[in-house]
Parts: sequence; structure tokens; C-alpha cells
Amino acid sequence: MSAVRGEVTADLVVVVLGGGRGTRLDPLTRLRSKPAVPLAGKFRLIDVAVSNALNSGMQRIFVLTQFNSVSLHRHLVASYRLGPFSRGFVEVLAAQQTPSDERWFQGTADAVRQNLGFISELRGTKVLILSGDHLYRMDYTLLLREHVRSGAEITMAVLPCSEEEIAGFGAVRVDPSGRVVEFREKPATAEARAGMELPQRLRPDPKRPYLASMGIYLFEQEVLTDCLESDADDFGKHVLPAAVGSRRVQAHLFEGYWRDIGTIRAFYEAHMDMVRPSPPFSFHDPACPIYTHPRFLPGSRMDGLTITRSVIADGAVLKDARIEDSVIGVRSRVRGATLRRVLLMGADEDAEAGIEEGSVIENAIIDKNARIGRNVRLVNRHGLQEAGGEGWLIRQGVIVVPKNAVVPDGSEI
Repeated sequence: MSAVRGEVTADLVVVVLGGGRGTRLDPLTRLRSKPAVPLAGKFRLIDVAVSNALNSGMQRIFVLTQFNSVSLHRHLVASYRLGPFSRGFVEVLAAQQTPSDERWFQGTADAVRQNLGFISELRGTKVLILSGDHLYRMDYTLLLREHVRSGAEITMAVLPCSEEEIAGFGAVRVDPSGRVVEFREKPATAEARAGMELPQRLRPDPKRPYLASMGIYLFEQEVLTDCLESDADDFGKHVLPAAVGSRRVQAHLFEGYWRDIGTIRAFYEAHMDMVRPSPPFSFHDPACPIYTHPRFLPGSRMDGLTITRSVIADGAVLKDARIEDSVIGVRSRVRGATLRRVLLMGADEDAEAGIEEGSVIENAIIDKNARIGRNVRLVNRHGLQEAGGEGWLIRQGVIVVPKNAVVPDGSEI
């Protein structure tokens, strides 16, 4: 392991993809880039991929983005100062016009293509490409070892999944040695996924007969450059399907917790997973912590509360409230309200935000700095899937109060 970690540190560059508009997470991405969306009360989405890389001994990390990148840049600068005795960095590469290219990023592959100059300037022969909107914990050195052992030019992480799940991901077919022999992007019909099942003897879980791409790709740098010489804009749609027929592509099997949290429903359900009695993903792992911005906040103040299966972040002031199955973010203010299955993202310093007396909120995401007045009922009593009103929206059945929004006294849905 030490030899492999040494190779990782000296020979590999990490690229985290976060450049899309994040429309599936609207309205959480209206005022910030997708990687900057708050997570689990005190983190940001970007912290997961960056922390996994740092815990794997990888310290040269680029984050590619182009929309609303100011808060992301501020967060990365405040969170990841690797010190004067390290050659490592965590740096944003925002889309920019240059004499050779004046376009926005056209897709995941085009984002990397437009930044190949920065990547190739660094010493190293391998590039690890990660997505910025997944929740999981992985030691990337295991993927590297598989890559080196197999003599692969490209190695991709794959996850067993069911027939229902595979429609939303890239489907991978492998031979007994683990070499990828076919890749199909999001096969939504029985015809589209025909023949992609693993043989019975190779299935780690009989209920999950397919292998899904996790959006984690390890390239030899020269191979990556060659693959991006075409006009291919997206890794899943263009680059990987083409590479399978012409390159040695290896699959690395991952069987831990992994969740794509790029939609409002998935993002919300991932937070509800966190408050289960035995959560499938825990932030309480001292061996592989998730890092973030150190805020130096005091402990939360609580008075007259009833709290059940909830996570409370630092600096909150909670009084005479009932909180069930909820995640309460930094500097949250709740007085005399009832919260059930709520993600309350918290507030910035000096923000006049919080939830007032008599309000009842259920099955909701309350973004940062939101103000909810007295005797408000946000419960979606009619089970609406999509709707909107003063200071609130409903997306995929989840109530969302956007950042800085105000919900007036007495509002009901």
C-alpha cells in the first residue's frame, strides 16, 4: 500500500467535474454552483469528492465549474489550505474565454478538454476524473491498484444495481477478467439493456444483476488526450462507449454505499438516510473524515426541546421546538415550531433567518438564510409533485424554501 500511495501522490492529478448548471437541483443551484450546495448540516457537496481524494493520498485536485462559481471558490480557499510544506492544492478552474476557445463547457468531456493544458503542465501520467454530486466513501488507491495490476489504459468504478436503477446510469458489461466489453448510456427499456446482465456466477448480489458506471474514471494521461481529440462532449455518452472498442478498459467493482444526489428527491432522501437509526452512510469515521470549512462556532443551545433521530450542527439556537427525523444546519434558529423530516440548511453569519412560533414543517428542504414566519404550515397536504407560491416551491413532491426566501405569517400548503 505504501508504494502505491507514493505513486498516487507523485503521479496522479484529480479532476472533479462540477461545471453543469445543476438544473435538476433547482432552486438550490440558482445562487450557487452545484458543488457548493450545502450537505449534512455543515458540509458542501464538493467536500465528499475532495475528502475522498485527500484521504487516498491525492493532493493535486482541480475542480471544474462555470456557473455561479464565486461561493464555491470562496469555500475551497477557506477549507483546503494544504500548507507551505505540501505541493498539493485544491483549485477551481472556471470556464473562461481564451484565444483558442471562446465556448462554455459543452459537456463533461469538453470541460476536461478545455483544461488539458493545465493538467498536462503537472508532472504525472494518470488523471482521475470524479463527479461532484455523489455521496460515498472510497479509497481511490484500490482503484489505482486494479488499474496497474490489469495493465488498463482506462479504469472505471462500477456498482451493482437493479433493473429499475440501471435506466438512470451507464450500463457496463464485463468479461470474467473484469475487462469492459460494452458500455451503454442509460438503457431505459428492456431492449436497450438486453444482454447487459452479469452471468449468474459473477453477480455479487442476485437482486442487482447489472453494473452501473459511478462516474469515476482513471485515465492514462496520454490516452485521455487521445480520447479528447475528437469532438466528443460527454464521457458517458461519447468517450467511454468509443473507448471500449479501441482501448483496454477495466472495471473496478465497488459495493459500498453510493448515491447520486443530483436531483431534489435524491438529495432529500440522502439526508433522510442520515437520520435513520443505523445510517447507511456515516460522517462519523475518524479514519476517513469528510473535511470542510472550519467555522469555530460554539456548541448549539437547546431549551425546551423534543428531539428524535436528528442531526444538529454547530451554532444553532433551538427553543421550545419539536424536531423529528431532521438535519439542522449551522447557525439555525428555531423557536416554538415543529419540524418533521426536514433538512434545515442553516444561516450565514449575521443573517436574519429562522423559523418562528407555531409553524409546522414536514418533508421539506429549507435553504440557507430563509425566514419562515409565525403559524406557517408547510406540509403539502394535497400531495402535490410540482407547485409554487410565495417563498416556497414543490419539486418532486418535496417542499423547498429557496435561499434568502421569506414565507409570510400564516402561509399554508
